Amino acid sequence: MAKMIKVTLVKSVIGQKADKKATVRSLGLKKISSSVVKEDTPAIRGMVEAVSHLVKVEESK
Repeated sequence: MAKMIKVTLVKSVIGQKADKKATVRSLGLKKISSSVVKEDTPAIRGMVEAVSHLVKVEESK
């Protein structure tokens, strides 16, 4: 089974550039405190790194 990570939106995307908003939406996050569990792949890690100031990441099982 692949490793999973839980990504939670902790800061608003209001005032962020369009590409950062699009990254947050493509991760599946809509509102503050919304969370998604994603497979830990290099693509997902890159997206999370791009918006690291807006999200919190935890290891999930």
